[in-house]
Amino acid sequence: MIRGIGIDICDIARMRKAVSREGFCIRVFSEEEIVYAEKKADPAVHYAASYAAREALSKATGWGIAGLGINSCSVKRTESGPKFVFNDNILSKFSNEGIDDIFLSISHESGIAVAVVILEKNK
Repeated sequence: MIRGIGIDICDIARMRKAVSREGFCIRVFSEEEIVYAEKKADPAVHYAASYAAREALSKATGWGIAGLGINSCSVKRTESGPKFVFNDNILSKFSNEGIDDIFLSISHESGIAVAVVILEKNK
């Protein structure tokens, strides 16, 4: 059963400006996300996708970005697609809400990054 759906878009040019500010990346992104993005030809594209993923998750849960916490999760790129990595506090919150599975899809094209999140409750 679907528990929540969230979508977000992020302007890559705006993210390019944000990541150029000192300390922004360290405050917002995990070390793994930074390493991944910085290996790419245009890191801002991948930062924007990770940021959109957090925003989409915050909308799917209904908690908002303040309730979720910008550093409560990160996006790990795997061979089977992007996956969220959560801190223990948020994992507990998902468990209390009855959320069993979290699906994430991200994409980027023509200056925009987009992410969609679907939360599933099996019980």
